[in-house]
Amino acid sequence: MKILYGTGNPAKLEAMRKRLKCLNIQIIGLKEINMEIPTIEEDGVTPLENAKKKALEYYRAFQMPVFSCDSGLYINQIPESEQPGVHVRTIRGKYLSDDEMIEHYTKLAEKYGDLTARYRNAICLVLDEEHIYEAMEESMASEPFIITSKPHAVRKKGFPLDSLSIDIKTGKYYYDLEENELEQLAVEDGFLEFFKQHLGGSRDGLQISHRAGNRRNI
Repeated sequence: MKILYGTGNPAKLEAMRKRLKCLNIQIIGLKEINMEIPTIEEDGVTPLENAKKKALEYYRAFQMPVFSCDSGLYINQIPESEQPGVHVRTIRGKYLSDDEMIEHYTKLAEKYGDLTARYRNAICLVLDEEHIYEAMEESMASEPFIITSKPHAVRKKGFPLDSLSIDIKTGKYYYDLEENELEQLAVEDGFLEFFKQHLGGSRDGLQISHRAGNRRNI
């Protein structure tokens, strides 16, 4: 079964492919679609609202199974007025480049000290008009981590905040973790369980589960 992942971010696409490689699905990204890509305004107030809006718009545009994800970043030590939430990359109306993101969050950590942060993640899967599944569960949320003011020398396009992220359990920067540990952090177990629940035997090699609704929490 071929499923479109509604993202143009190659790093996110590769991370999801690795996490779901045990499933009998082929995941393609927006850059592999030889059609005009619709512009979608991500104006939801929660990650789930944005994920659902993107998935439905891409399904209507391409008429193929598609899923979209969205994240919100929530930081313990900063006031509500400075919380990024769903606007991780868009600060005061400006869409930030990778370098600008690193600069912005470095300054936050310099202002408030090392920050304890967590991503809340959501997903919406549209197989057809009758089979639409969505979730924003705890098992999809990241473990708490530290955002520090001292960037790591390594940069990976599409994941700029990994250069500032420190694993609380080990005290290591994400980029100093073993490869398998970093992959585990990139896509949480809840996404794999979500697909296992809603995909499983006979349409294009997979059976569709007819029970919609949320699982435990890309």
